Amino acid sequence: MPQNQAIYDARQLGRTKMFILGVQHMFAMFGATVLVPALTGLSVSATLLFAGLGTLLFHFLTKRKVPAFLGSSFAFIGGYQAIAPMLEDGTANTQMLPYACFGVALAGLMYVILSALFKVFGTKKVMRYFPPTVTGPVIICIGLTLSSTAITNCRDNWAIALIAIAIVVGCNIWGKGMVKIIPILLGVVGSYGVAVICQVTGMHTMDPAKLQALADAPWVGLPFQFQDTLFGLFSRPDLDTGLLLTAAVTIMPLSLATMVEHIGDMCAISSTCERNYLQDPGFHRTLLGDGLATTLASIFGAPANTTYGENTGVLALSKVYDPRVIRIAAGLAILFSFSPKFAALVSAMPTATMGGVSMVLYGMISAVGVRNVVENQVDFTNSRNVIIAALIMVLAIGINYSGAVSFQVGEATISLSGLAVAAITGIVLNAILPGKDYEFGHDEKGDTAVNFKV
Repeated sequence: MPQNQAIYDARQLGRTKMFILGVQHMFAMFGATVLVPALTGLSVSATLLFAGLGTLLFHFLTKRKVPAFLGSSFAFIGGYQAIAPMLEDGTANTQMLPYACFGVALAGLMYVILSALFKVFGTKKVMRYFPPTVTGPVIICIGLTLSSTAITNCRDNWAIALIAIAIVVGCNIWGKGMVKIIPILLGVVGSYGVAVICQVTGMHTMDPAKLQALADAPWVGLPFQFQDTLFGLFSRPDLDTGLLLTAAVTIMPLSLATMVEHIGDMCAISSTCERNYLQDPGFHRTLLGDGLATTLASIFGAPANTTYGENTGVLALSKVYDPRVIRIAAGLAILFSFSPKFAALVSAMPTATMGGVSMVLYGMISAVGVRNVVENQVDFTNSRNVIIAALIMVLAIGINYSGAVSFQVGEATISLSGLAVAAITGIVLNAILPGKDYEFGHDEKGDTAVNFKV
């Protein structure tokens, strides 16, 4: 097999190599996925369980064609914090978290409603508002807005981070065979191993509290407790219907922003794999899968799900695009969700290790956006295109660093991320500025083209 040839059927590699690739995808999503419950107080084990189940549900609804992994969504963190802020001692607000999960569950159902509208009116009418002039810069910004997290993690220990980066780059550039397509896994294991050696020799590269949590964690345990689920919430004698309404009004509007981000993610995966997944199996199916996965997770006290940029980066790096590999990763996430010891092992991983690996992955996402623009030969001598792309990138990155755009709707505060504001701005400008004649499904070159197949 040529070194740079894309692989759409990983069975040619054999079961063992497919399993290892699945492990790589699981580790790629782990850092960000477990960070959301850490910030909100939700269960890490439940998060893993429903990331896996949500991914399998997504694959079922998308005819097992889209190599996407669903992990914890950061877009709803503001909603969780508004309804169930962490207590002063840093512990979870277990009394209020189920109310926040109720709001997120309804937000997931908003996806289902929009999916039905796309099915009725057709994706073609909707996607004419998303030419490469819009989607390319949005994909670029997905990686760039995530980059600050990677840098922050690397700062914890630049030496460990650079080891992870060196292993990933070295394996991908000079590696042969299997080594070339699992650079992320090798980077995680290699950097983690060096950190453990340094810790043993007294260099203190790991968090003592996390190491103690690892020692104390049981090997087997249930991923969630009944009282943390929506079933537990509605069985409470002190159920507050006013809080239910507040949670719904506060959190449901966030789904409008995350739907726009979903389009960007699906365009990134389509461009990476050179398959138009917005057309086949269809955007209505991917949106339905994302929404139902979010609702399912929220019912059982896990965070909202979303298609994961980290795993798109792995696809771009490994060039193995078989959805079966993603389903293996989902199965492993489900299996390990029943082991608090494993969750603690990953949580104890040096933040610099995930920072170094994430730096490469987030850069790969932005590179996919650049490729999307280049392959479609978007004309940036055209002022219309320049204005759209410029505002998308400035708004996405600028708002990301200065803070979300917030406004009041009644008593509720709605916050939009920089990426959401940028995407909405790009869509609106593309719709109102003269010169728009893009038609979805026409595999052509130029300003008005889309070119997921080369």
